Amino acid sequence: MKKLTSFSLGLLAMSISGLAHAAGDGSFEQVERGRYLATVGDCAACHTASTPDAKPFAGGVPIETPFGRLVGANITPDVQTGIGKWSFDDFQRAMSEGIGHGGKRLYGAMPFTAYTKVTREDNAAIWAYLQTLQPVHNEIETNQLPFPFNVRTSLMGWNWLNFSKGEFKPQMDKSAQWNRGAYIVEGLGHCGTCHTPKNMLGGDKDSEFLQGAVIENWVAPDITSNKHTGVGNWTQEDLMQYLKTGSNRFDIASGPMAEEVTNSSRHWTDADLEAVAVYLKDSGHDSGNNAPAPVKADDKAMIAGKNIYADRCSACHTPGGMGQEGLFPRLADSPLINQTNATSLIRVVLTGSRPVATDSKPTAPSMPSFDANMSDADVANVLTYIRNSWGNAAAPVSASDVKDLRAELKK
Repeated sequence: MKKLTSFSLGLLAMSISGLAHAAGDGSFEQVERGRYLATVGDCAACHTASTPDAKPFAGGVPIETPFGRLVGANITPDVQTGIGKWSFDDFQRAMSEGIGHGGKRLYGAMPFTAYTKVTREDNAAIWAYLQTLQPVHNEIETNQLPFPFNVRTSLMGWNWLNFSKGEFKPQMDKSAQWNRGAYIVEGLGHCGTCHTPKNMLGGDKDSEFLQGAVIENWVAPDITSNKHTGVGNWTQEDLMQYLKTGSNRFDIASGPMAEEVTNSSRHWTDADLEAVAVYLKDSGHDSGNNAPAPVKADDKAMIAGKNIYADRCSACHTPGGMGQEGLFPRLADSPLINQTNATSLIRVVLTGSRPVATDSKPTAPSMPSFDANMSDADVANVLTYIRNSWGNAAAPVSASDVKDLRAELKK
């Protein structure tokens, strides 16, 4: 084998340097920062499939929308099926404008409506990290929507109605810590993508920011400062503990939130956890939900539900609904129980649930499924009882609500 001359070594070094520059700065520090930012942004949720043989960021995650199915794209640097032909400017435009390589408009399931707030510097770091990934040849048909929703030109009108471009602007009357929390919640963390109600076109109702929404038959609850349905009674420590470990004295994360904790928030720095907690406690957002008059204890549904609860639920959640902290969620005086929409509660009773397990809280006891041995009326009655006992007050659940969701979950 011929030895490389000093001239050829110089050319090789220049080539490597050029590739690093094309990928951003390419330094170790920038790549590691990008790795962390991609984690805060929970990119894996849509771009890493949950199958055992799935490769990181190679796409394939189905995203069910009211208009049909989209699939998370391959964002590894594969030239043919990933983003190997993209430049950083392409990536920046996708993040800030929702327009990808070649001018292809992106659907709002890619939360560019929030990512537009991410700074160019942070995008450059994320880009540099993505360039270090193993290229994976994995062809993905991202757009599986039926006509007319599969026509991307319609997104011009969607953007006009639902998208405001622009980087995050700090509020000068707030602390640096508060602004960091706002930057994560409103931008990179895109919390509103799940927790903000949607309009008939699937865009965020910005006037109801973080007031809760139903996503893929789960309720992303109200996380405003409201004390009845939101996190108004949670302390900063409660919020930090929940995001870090997946549980606190009020609740245990399950469903999509369990995935978010697993993939994202448990890896955040303590400084970022605290910043988000500070922001959520002082965001200025309040859903305005007041406690309704609870269903009376002598109501037929309440009487039936009380008996079912004693038989099926009290062993774990205790007769008084206090649960076991870190093991079984508290039901008493619970904002999750008080949500205006009971979809998640119905779902958990029907299908069961396994809460998140983290390094700090490795025990994740499961909630069994009662689909086979509880009727629609039984589920409705026990949830009506739970939602109107021990300080809770919420609308009763009907048997038809349970019937509809049961049918939907079996599709």
